[in-house]
This record gives sequence, structure tokens and C-alpha cells, in this order.
Amino acid sequence: MKHIIILGDGMADWAVPSLGNKTLLQAAHTPYMDRLAAQGRTGMLKTVADGFHPGSEVANMSVMGYDLPKVYEGRGVLEAASIGVELEPGDMAMRCNIVCIEGDLLKNHSAGHITTEEADVLIKYLDEQLGNDRIHFYTGVQYRHLLVIKGGDKRVACVPPHDVPLKPFRPNLVKALCPEAQPTADLLNRLILQSQELLARHPINLKRQAAGKDPANSIWPWSPGYRPEMELLSQKYPQIQRGAVITAVDLIRGIGHYAGLRCIEVEGATGLYTTNYEGKAQAAIDALRTDDFVYLHIEASDEAGHEGNVDLKLKTIEYLDSRALGPICEAVKDWDEPVAIAVLPDHPTPCEWRTHTNDPIPFLIYYPGIEPDSVQTYDEVACQKGAYGMLEKDEFMNLFMKI
Repeated sequence: MKHIIILGDGMADWAVPSLGNKTLLQAAHTPYMDRLAAQGRTGMLKTVADGFHPGSEVANMSVMGYDLPKVYEGRGVLEAASIGVELEPGDMAMRCNIVCIEGDLLKNHSAGHITTEEADVLIKYLDEQLGNDRIHFYTGVQYRHLLVIKGGDKRVACVPPHDVPLKPFRPNLVKALCPEAQPTADLLNRLILQSQELLARHPINLKRQAAGKDPANSIWPWSPGYRPEMELLSQKYPQIQRGAVITAVDLIRGIGHYAGLRCIEVEGATGLYTTNYEGKAQAAIDALRTDDFVYLHIEASDEAGHEGNVDLKLKTIEYLDSRALGPICEAVKDWDEPVAIAVLPDHPTPCEWRTHTNDPIPFLIYYPGIEPDSVQTYDEVACQKGAYGMLEKDEFMNLFMKI
């Protein structure tokens, strides 16, 4: 039996009044998800361990079966791994967003979805101006970049920028969690304010503003940590001798790196609703021919949720169903070696809230020969009646890999 997890980041949601108090999964046209739910088994999964912020890195590591209190070291270290930055002992890595500040407000966490090409110029400029033997900036993808500080103290409170859209940024600056971490907090806040001075009149931002786009006029570092000690998935699950991860998001690539999965690059994979769904689906099908396990991550629904855009999020869910899940189901249905398919989000990103929540998420599992439960559709309400009930910690992955 081969295994594939198809994860729609942030796909779960709350009931929306404009949709007749249906969730987006209930309202979306998703024939493949619903068919797999009807022919398979369903349940709910708590992906955010107690005491953890509901970030995508936390939730995706949980889906893969990792014990968060033992291995979690933040997003920065995962993104460092994804872009080939090897951390030395004492290096503190942080996700470093490029954001848009408007007046006193953090307008958005993505600088209006700046392109990687534009951001690369700005990150290299900041490294020239602010970097030194201790401080280094590295280009990632789009608005998601990396800051490494030698000797940094990770005991600082950093607010994820997507949690505070249209909120004043100063009350959300970095705070030390202990006296020893105060120098690190002071340094990070100084870098934020210095970046605003440097980026305000940069030609890239002048050009963006002239075109009516949001300027990328500040950094926002968060999620600090050191190099993690993660067990390979092949060690945890002997069924996985060879596995792959397919994603447009650095932190998922980083998880894959530490999990021992090869990362498959797909041309046109953007992390937005414009992503190359068909290319990602074909990459997953090709990987399943040679690999035991594939983790297909599609980011678009999460970004639409952060924008609070109900119509766009509906579209991303329907695109995942018709342009990714559908082709995979049709391709593998007659294979000699059967394929177990799991579909789930990592966490909800409600359009009303515009950020992640720690609510349990619905999941489905299908494979040829499975005994179906009574659930007929895939959504947050129906799956509460699924045969698997409520799972947490490594229970989902353990269950899935026993198939």
C-alpha cells in the first residue's frame, strides 16, 4: 500500500452568514472530496498541541506524527533548512516577513504579495545595510524570508504578523520573556525600525507605490528557534522507505528536509490561488510511482482566509478538489498497488477571523477495500460523526500508516 496526504492549508473555516451559515467546505462544490468521504471513513483531528500557537508549522508537524513539545523549534529553522542555510550551534533562526506598514498600522503580512524577485533585492539590501558577522538576512520566497542571529536568545515573544492585520504595530513589537533575553528583543526591535527607515524610499517601493501596490516597507521577524532534533519518518514508520513532499512553502520544505523527504519543485507553484494545481497533482502521481509516501501541500486556501475573502477561498477549495485531488484519484484508481488517500487541512483559517485557530479539523481516509462509515460529505460538521472520532497527537499518522 502506498500513501498520500493531500493537505489544503487553512481549508477549514467557521459558518459564514452569507453562505446560509454553512462553512466553506459545506458550501463548496467538491465532488471528489465528498465521494471519498462517502466511500471511506472520516473523523476529526486536533492538530495544535496544548500550549502551542496554531501555526502551519505546528499543525503540519503534528499531522506528520511528530511530538511537538519534543521537537518544535519554530518556523525559522525549518525555512533555513528549505533554502540550504545550515545552522551552527548557537544560531537563532527566525521567519522574517516583509510586511506593509501604513501609518501606525500593520496593513498586511505579505506586502501585498510581493514577488520573490522584488523581495530578493530588498533582502540583499537589508543584509548589506544591517547585516554583519552576527546578523544575516537570507532570501526565501515572496514575503517569507530568513533572519539568523548568532548568539540570539529565543526566549522572546514575537507576534505572527498575520495575527494582527490592520492593528497598530508598536504594541506588537518583540518582548523579552526573561531578563537574559532583553538584549535580543532590543536588537530585533531596532532592526524592525531601521528596516522601515531604509525601505521607505527604496526604488522597489517607489515603483510599487506608483503602480498602486502596497510597499514592502518593514521586516517582521518572528518564530525564533535553534536547529531541531527530528527523527526521520522512515525511522518512525518503516513503511516509508522513500518519500516526497510537494509544496510552494519554505517551512513545509523544511519539515520535509528534517523528516527525510525529498522536496519536489513544481514550476508555477506559487502558494496562491494562481498556483499550478495540475503540475502539483502530476508531480504527486509521478512520485507515487516510485515512492511509498507523498505529502502534497497546497497553500492557497490559507492565503485567501488571511485576506478574509470568502469567494476566493471557495474557489481555492474547489480548485484543490477538481484540479489536484480529482486527477490523482483518477490516475491511481486502477493501479496494481493500491493507494491510501488522506485529505485534510492543517488548521482552520476562518475568513471572519483572518488568522489561524486551534479548532479540530475534519479528515477523510480512503483506500480500496475500506469499510465506509455513514458520513456522506466532507466538511467540519459531517466529519464529527465519522467512525474515527476525535484524534490527537500522533494518532492520525499512526492510523494512516498502519493501512
